[in-house]
Amino acid sequence: MHVRLIRHGTTAGNAARRYVGRSDEPLCPEGRAAAERHEKDPLLDRVYVSPLLRARETAAILFPNAKQTVVEDFKEMDFGAFEGRSADEMEHDPAYRAWVDDLCRGACPGGESQAEFHARVLHAFTETARGAGEDMTVVSHGGVIMSILYQLAEPKREFYEWQTPNLGGYEADCTEENGRPVLRNVRPIE
Repeated sequence: MHVRLIRHGTTAGNAARRYVGRSDEPLCPEGRAAAERHEKDPLLDRVYVSPLLRARETAAILFPNAKQTVVEDFKEMDFGAFEGRSADEMEHDPAYRAWVDDLCRGACPGGESQAEFHARVLHAFTETARGAGEDMTVVSHGGVIMSILYQLAEPKREFYEWQTPNLGGYEADCTEENGRPVLRNVRPIE
């Protein structure tokens, strides 16, 4: 199976470098304009999307004729108390400093841990891939893409090495090995 993983366009929170996880922000005017300038695929008939507005708007622009299948667990990480705030605003917040010092692995106060996030995303991707057929295009979030590739891409790379810009993404060949998807030949979408 051929897989494409695409990050949504820019939101106001992204532009301000804020943690935007569960907030349901639309694309900002610049993000919408960039998506509209991006190459379209009018032939794609199905796209799997996060339920959050920014992903659905991006998918509608890039794949204007595709049916959107919402996958609830393709939502971005739940940043809890850090949601909507920037690193600069929280530089003296002890809970934020502790989270960053632990490489952001622990749970955000009122949010998810990295392990919980990875488990949620892996389950959603595995179940979606099983029913997708020969091609699977996903429009979701930077953290979701990072999580999928960190867990499933061969050769292995660290989580933060998979950072993806808005409207960026990766494509790969997906096979199932020992009941688990494996992504090979991972390359940036051009």
